[in-house]
Amino acid sequence: MLAPTSTLATELAPGSVALVGAGPGDPELLTLRAWRRLQQADVVLHDHLVGPGVIDNVAASAERICVGKSAGRHSWSQEAIGSLLVQKARAGLRVVRLKGGDPFIFGRGGEEMDVLLAHGISVEVVPGITAALGAAASLGFPLTHRDHAQSCVFVTGHLKDQRMALNWPALAQPNQTVVVYMGVTGLDTITRELQAAGLPGNTPAALIHRATCPEQRVFPTSLAALPATARDHAVRPPSLLVIGQVVRLLARHSVL
Repeated sequence: MLAPTSTLATELAPGSVALVGAGPGDPELLTLRAWRRLQQADVVLHDHLVGPGVIDNVAASAERICVGKSAGRHSWSQEAIGSLLVQKARAGLRVVRLKGGDPFIFGRGGEEMDVLLAHGISVEVVPGITAALGAAASLGFPLTHRDHAQSCVFVTGHLKDQRMALNWPALAQPNQTVVVYMGVTGLDTITRELQAAGLPGNTPAALIHRATCPEQRVFPTSLAALPATARDHAVRPPSLLVIGQVVRLLARHSVL
């Protein structure tokens, strides 16, 4: 099996694939390397969560294929995406797989890299700003803080077999920020299990919809009130859940 290629290359080679992080939505948060790969690509396979402003940076001559998945509606299976990446690379094209956030944080980038390397295809990974970092910067609250949180944990609320078998005691630790990706549909379970593991129901929490995008909205609440808050405001994916004392710092901002 090949190893991933170095990110020092200035050009995307024909017959290779770049797994590119599109960031949380704001096109100005693209890295320079991500922009360069979008300009060099012959074909771009992108997710639903990639903002239109980001897609606008794709070279006009490149083929654009949306292979995204959304909650409850998977238009492309992971196997089909992997097969298409292999097919396009073997045709000698310069391929970009454009993924929301960072390819290696709940983006299935590792799975796609494994498929490509197993077929002898060169792979480059271009990191992107993940949604948690984008949300914190956009709304002005830190994920870690000497007075409030000495650790930060990222977890996914959407596992491969549809279960949410997380290490609840580890997540319920004091002085910790917990960020849950894809957790909106599992709020009842998250609230129940974290409280059962010892995290107080009055722990500050927030639901953040479409972080860094023009339609960004934030809903401060508490751990116990999360399901009711989501219902009252009709919060839908893509939304990020942040739990911990750092959420109190949101109150300093006029965006609420």
